[in-house]
Amino acid sequence: MSTPELSERLQSIRKRRGLTQRELADLSGVSLSLLRKLEQGEREDTRVETLRKLAVALKVSTSELIVRPKSDPAPASDDTQWDAVKRALVGRPFGESPAEEPTSEGVRSAVQALEPLFYNNRYSELGVLLPPLLRDADALGDEGRAERARVLHLTGLLMTSTRQFDMAEMALSRAVDDAPDRLDAAAAIKTKCWLLIRQGDLQGTFDLATRWADEVEPRMSRATMSELATWGGLMLKASSAAVRNNQPGTAEDALKLAHAAAVVMRREYASSADPVRAFGSAVVAMKRAENAVIEGRPDRVLAISATIPRGGLRPNSANRHRHRLDVANANLQLKRYGDAFEILREVRTAAPEWIVHQAQARNILHKINKRRRTLTPDMRELADFIRLDY
Repeated sequence: MSTPELSERLQSIRKRRGLTQRELADLSGVSLSLLRKLEQGEREDTRVETLRKLAVALKVSTSELIVRPKSDPAPASDDTQWDAVKRALVGRPFGESPAEEPTSEGVRSAVQALEPLFYNNRYSELGVLLPPLLRDADALGDEGRAERARVLHLTGLLMTSTRQFDMAEMALSRAVDDAPDRLDAAAAIKTKCWLLIRQGDLQGTFDLATRWADEVEPRMSRATMSELATWGGLMLKASSAAVRNNQPGTAEDALKLAHAAAVVMRREYASSADPVRAFGSAVVAMKRAENAVIEGRPDRVLAISATIPRGGLRPNSANRHRHRLDVANANLQLKRYGDAFEILREVRTAAPEWIVHQAQARNILHKINKRRRTLTPDMRELADFIRLDY
């Protein structure tokens, strides 16, 4: 969100560049009224999309303008929804422990049963089922290290998805510590990179992703599918951070490396270290489209989207839904408001618990609504559902 720190930083850089507010607005494509509110600290709006436009015009990295959020900026339906998860993470689960001792095999089987809930975005069920799993994994001690790392990673994934940043950091740090090998650790690091992007730490994301990519870089001629998927996924995170940080050349280089791994793999693949997220050529194409959205190239987004097959990506539904929001954003930029709205409705139907936590969905609907004198009943209903603040 905007703070006096951002307003002072923005004014200082603009003045050092010798630009008036109107000149910066013209160069960046950001409205003069929004720029004035940002500089005066009146507007709580620091979306990366907006800040990147200003950064490009000011010839600085986006990171110089971002103020990292310290708490969950997304609306929550229930402030206590994740209390049980938090208590389990710190070793104080609700309720009494069962009389029978947990076993590694039992925890492992329970984790495998949970995985479909992740790629179907069933957050409420996960919030109920993860706390006892965390309790049982902790009770296994050293012999349950691998199982505990997997439960902690999945917990970090859920907490990142729902913007519970402090809890995500706690879970992912423990997952890396408990990881039985470097690929399991790197899988948790990929989620940590996503967490850092959501917090606005673009340079930190890039540094972490590239450091771990160097650590697990495979020899293409004899690499396993898991090694290629892990390394390629880290390069995608590096690309995502770079394009948001006004480094398009670096972002493209990372995308090319990820694409090289996908070509060697020949198909989408979810590694045993990260079974709920697949990697392959289609995922790389989706990230290329995402970069094009950030760069303000809507025609490119639609052209890329037309080449991506509709099926075959499971378990990767979140990537598919996120891509559909990118397509909606591209339609919005092209003033195809009806098409953008229909995509929002499509995603809401497919992933109702997921879309509630997507700031991009709220931003798209907000812009659609601003361009209409009156809202249709469907628009009002969707706005209420995703908790859009007017």
